Amino acid sequence: MEDLSLILWRERELLETMLYKLEIEQLVLSSGRTRWLATAAREVESVVESLRETELLRAVAADEAAAAVGLPASPSLRALAEAVEEPWHSILMDHRQAFVTYTQEILEIASANRELLSAGQQSARETFLGLAESDGSYAEDGRAVVDAGRPRLLDQSI
Repeated sequence: MEDLSLILWRERELLETMLYKLEIEQLVLSSGRTRWLATAAREVESVVESLRETELLRAVAADEAAAAVGLPASPSLRALAEAVEEPWHSILMDHRQAFVTYTQEILEIASANRELLSAGQQSARETFLGLAESDGSYAEDGRAVVDAGRPRLLDQSI
């Protein structure tokens, strides 16, 4: 049980880090300054990768703990908590509650970030469409297209 609890603590730390990184990403998105957006996204992906690795360790440790108390493989954290006595019951239930809370918070901020990204993408698309409708634009093959028949003003004092 002790090994499982240590892995669960590590997973909680990673979920807290994920929440922090998503909030950083949200701040970058809402500021409209996208210079750090790629960095923020990479940091989120790095935490996701660490979580995947920790999930594998947790699955192995949970199976070992389940076997020790007579449960089948791949038990839920609740089932495992209900099968053990104190203090492990309280410790595992505390981990479970923390995971539920972190998961809800992460889902909420990830949804908000998706909305911000979607709005930013729409704004960029509209900007690019506006540029394409201007006098000088580019054809699909990348060549510059200029409306030569339209009169232009030229300030010769420059």
